[in-house]
Amino acid sequence: MADDVQADLFPGFESLWLDGPGGRAFARAGGPADAPPLLMLHGFPQTHAMWHRLAPALARDHRVICLDLKGYGWSDAPAGDAAHETYAKRRQGREIVALMERIGHVRFALAGHDRGARVAYRLALDEPGPVARLALLDIVPTLVQWERIEAHPGMNPHWPFLAGPAPGPETEIRHRGPDSYYEGLLRAWTRAGDLQAFAPAALDLYRQSWNVPERIHAMCEDYRAGAADGPDRAADAADLAAGRTLAMPVLVLASDAYLERGKPESALAAWQRTFAPHATGAVIASGHFLAEENPEATLPALRGFLGA
Repeated sequence: MADDVQADLFPGFESLWLDGPGGRAFARAGGPADAPPLLMLHGFPQTHAMWHRLAPALARDHRVICLDLKGYGWSDAPAGDAAHETYAKRRQGREIVALMERIGHVRFALAGHDRGARVAYRLALDEPGPVARLALLDIVPTLVQWERIEAHPGMNPHWPFLAGPAPGPETEIRHRGPDSYYEGLLRAWTRAGDLQAFAPAALDLYRQSWNVPERIHAMCEDYRAGAADGPDRAADAADLAAGRTLAMPVLVLASDAYLERGKPESALAAWQRTFAPHATGAVIASGHFLAEENPEATLPALRGFLGA
């Protein structure tokens, strides 16, 4: 089924089923086998399909691997644990390094959007050796995000909602209807306020994922790991106190109509004062979904940073 559904989204790409320490993971891979590898990690509430407007072009010069994060798409969705370590970005990062080693890539460029970018920067902080370059799309560090939410209650209300104790959010999402809830978020975070930016085939894949109860739970656990008192924020605080920074070149791409809108500090400035003092960046005319809303600007920004 995976190949049939995705044929038009990733022409020429193969499907990979990878067994690793976090369970079985699904990915699409394309481009020359001997080209520099590029791992792309999607955001919430999407799947690897969000990269379909960028990946084929990037695969001209790179071996591109678009992975479904644990709990999303067709990757395994294990139950969470009391400490929310199962979906902690530190654990996910280590699991992903193991997956990449399994397919022969011990060093690779890394691009992440939203939740995938949170896994990406945590991976790069904890295990900098494998990461040649790091592109972060439309996030600030988790620690900074919670500082903003605490300073402005009501901002990004999905963060505290999804991080609430189980099974509260899961039950409410199922009661509202997963399509209604998640599509409402997609609409709210786009520049146009509708679903026109999303290819029907990609939306179909998102719906397949978020209508599975185990994946609703997994997405909530993803946010619980990133809660105000969760392991993701604690890892950020410890690294900030220790003065740890990202050793590789870092690119920060931010949306003008979502992440940058109404903020006193730019995303790039937030990264430069915390974990990426030498980061470069650009603001993209887009809502939150840069890769789908404005691939015409996002692609050259990524290609210029990644090189060949």
